[in-house]
Amino acid sequence: MEVKNIVMLGFGDMGKGIAQVCLMAGYNVIAVDLSDKIIQDGLEYNKTGFEKLEEKGKLPKGMTATDMMQKLKVNKNLADAVKDADLVIEAVLEKPDLKKKLCKDVIDNSPKHCIFASNTSSISITEIAQGCNKPENVIGLHFFNPAPLMRLVEVIKGDKASEESMAIGVKVAKTLPCLRGERYVASVLKDRPGFIVNRVLAPSGIYSNYIIDLAYEKGIPWEQVDADLSGPNAPMSSLTLADFTGRDIAYNAGLYYAEKLSPDFKPGKVLTMHYNNGTLGKKAGQGFYDWSKGRPQPDLSKKAGLVDRRVFGAITANEGCRILEEGVVKSWKVIDEAVLAGMNFPGPMQYATTNYKELSQVLEEYSEKLNKSYLKPCDLLKSGKFVDMV
Repeated sequence: MEVKNIVMLGFGDMGKGIAQVCLMAGYNVIAVDLSDKIIQDGLEYNKTGFEKLEEKGKLPKGMTATDMMQKLKVNKNLADAVKDADLVIEAVLEKPDLKKKLCKDVIDNSPKHCIFASNTSSISITEIAQGCNKPENVIGLHFFNPAPLMRLVEVIKGDKASEESMAIGVKVAKTLPCLRGERYVASVLKDRPGFIVNRVLAPSGIYSNYIIDLAYEKGIPWEQVDADLSGPNAPMSSLTLADFTGRDIAYNAGLYYAEKLSPDFKPGKVLTMHYNNGTLGKKAGQGFYDWSKGRPQPDLSKKAGLVDRRVFGAITANEGCRILEEGVVKSWKVIDEAVLAGMNFPGPMQYATTNYKELSQVLEEYSEKLNKSYLKPCDLLKSGKFVDMV
């Protein structure tokens, strides 16, 4: 099947960016959203983006910003929008029931070959496909925000998804341009919580929560904790980034992983306090820092001295080995490539290939210290057998 017509469900922050790269790849795009404001903002975002790209000579050869916008249509009627669709990409709120309903409605009203692809960052693709007539046509296409700039797309196979649906998803994802480097497409072979990148990074939150709660108990200023947690070359400090992303996002992610993987992921005391108090970060004007006058510029000159940096590398390498054990991916190199493409920092596995014994010892020590059994090293890390899984 050749994909020509793509429908974008949800035209907010993620949807408008995904629509832009689909248009740049030459597809016809229909954007569907119920909000007039979101539709107008999405159209303006794309128009402005294409005009800037035209000025820089970065549009497809022979195309103007006006030409690009002519391939973008909007429609509030879902059934009408999908009647000629080859691929429907969904980027609505992270609510399972909403995604399931949209999936069923799309499959019921689109051509029989149409593929439904969810951009969910956490919800099971298999769960989303439940209740629709063609679960073999349902996959995940997980972009990282903003889609035009972040290189990674994870293509996720639901338990009932066909090999053909996966192949089409991978093929389309590879055609989508990236304005900052080369697009990297990672196939997620098993539908497990967090897929690749979010899953590998998730357990680091267990250690971060421990450090943040400890600092709060000791009355240590957030800037000193931030200096501890932040990497030297990061574009944004760790706690600034936590505020920027939203404390509610972190809280809900903690609950999700606590339910699906281990109670050790339950949100810490400070995170729970932020959530209950509504100090959710940038969106609320207050989180760790005050955002009322714009982005904070924390003084990171003094460290609290609470963090053992080795722990983060050990935790992420261990989780990488776990998803290898689970069959989510078959190669540790895919994990490292995906983390680099999705987060702009190196993945943990290359280092682990020569240091797995030390990392295992670190995890033995800290799983006891934090009383978090999930952080114990898994068999694949301890044995080093993952080294050959290239």
